[in-house]
Amino acid sequence: MRKEKDSMGIVEVPDNVYYGAQTKRAYDNFPVSDIKLSSDLIYAIAIIKRSAAIVNHSLGKLELDVKDAIVRASNDVLDHKLDNNFIIDVYQTGSGTSTNMNVNEVIANRANEILGEKLGKNSPVHPNDHVNMGQSSNDVIPSAIHISAKKAIFERLMPALQGISIELKNKVDEFDDVIKIGRTHLQDATPITLGQEFSGYLTSIIKCIERLSYSALSSLSYLAQGGTAVGTGINTHPKFGFMVADEISKYLKIDFKEASNHFEAQANQETAVEVSGSLKTIAVAMSKMANDIRLMGTGPRCGIGELILPPVQPGSSIMPGKVNPVICESMVQVSSQVIANDLAITLGAQGGAFELNVMLPLIAHNLLQSINILSNSINIFNDKLLKDLKVNKNQCEQYIEKSLSMCTILVPVIGYDKTAELAYEAYESNKTIRELLLEKNILSKKEVDEILNPIKMTKPSK
Repeated sequence: MRKEKDSMGIVEVPDNVYYGAQTKRAYDNFPVSDIKLSSDLIYAIAIIKRSAAIVNHSLGKLELDVKDAIVRASNDVLDHKLDNNFIIDVYQTGSGTSTNMNVNEVIANRANEILGEKLGKNSPVHPNDHVNMGQSSNDVIPSAIHISAKKAIFERLMPALQGISIELKNKVDEFDDVIKIGRTHLQDATPITLGQEFSGYLTSIIKCIERLSYSALSSLSYLAQGGTAVGTGINTHPKFGFMVADEISKYLKIDFKEASNHFEAQANQETAVEVSGSLKTIAVAMSKMANDIRLMGTGPRCGIGELILPPVQPGSSIMPGKVNPVICESMVQVSSQVIANDLAITLGAQGGAFELNVMLPLIAHNLLQSINILSNSINIFNDKLLKDLKVNKNQCEQYIEKSLSMCTILVPVIGYDKTAELAYEAYESNKTIRELLLEKNILSKKEVDEILNPIKMTKPSK
């Protein structure tokens, strides 16, 4: 063990780690959940430190060798070389100061090592004086939330949504001529094509993409960096926030800007609520689709059985040959978690007090988890379910013929009351509408065939 000193005294730190005294204190103070903040957030903080060092050097505030060492150390973080050193629990200080200092200490120690010094020396690179120069946890963590969320949406969630929209379009085309019974209230309704049904799912996903593109992603572009402790920018250069946002944009090739009002950017987390709302909407859309497909695939002998879901694993530990809709079930669970995360984020955003929100780690954790599990689950749903999803046309046709809702098309011909009587009699006698129409000579066979054509029922009447 090595002995390090912070403002509160001596702390023992393991010899071979890159974190320091403040990290060790926080680790000891918060053994809460064994859940660490997302690596996405850690990497976003490292990007801020890297960018800040470059900017501070260009402003004449940081020596070249110190700047270069901080940049190299930050790159090591981004290259996953120091992952084991980020050890702080999610449920920590509400500002995320513990995590900010964890990153500061790791980068400082690695930078000093690069410069030929021993771990724990804090010289020539100091975690506060140099790595954290011109910054506060109060602007670093809100900025890191925006950076990590926007980056994850760009790199993972949007491609997942675009991928499933392509496959849904394929299914719309593939199922265009498959006539099936529509259902409302879980009861038989008028006919619909399976392609029409899937077009609803497709449009829902397209709208989700639009919401992300035009609202959520735009809001995430604004960074709190430059406000420091309370939004006034104390201890930083007036151009620092603008220059850091510009440097981050160049590095990630994703557009970021300095917040127009630092007091709002640091005290409020409405952007996280807005983004989470978009994620919740995606979750609801995916859950609806997954449940519909799961229900249409019930069986295979004693259920609806209109869809044939691809088998991906044995379904039962006791019933041989049973195959369950596990991909759908996983998707619904993920959707439920995202919806629950939205509530946590909303409650967290209420945790603002004067010039700071004190629920930042909670918000970061839930927001990034929602993005990541949605992205992964949508990709799995697309690859392991949708692409190999098949239709049982014979089953669909049988349901159409048996359905009492076929009589709906008769209302303009024979009137509502007579049609209702016919439907009731068909139900009681276990006969089809077609059979009764012919049996009672209500219409000729030619008329019956013409009127009860299910394809005609999938479009507006002339």
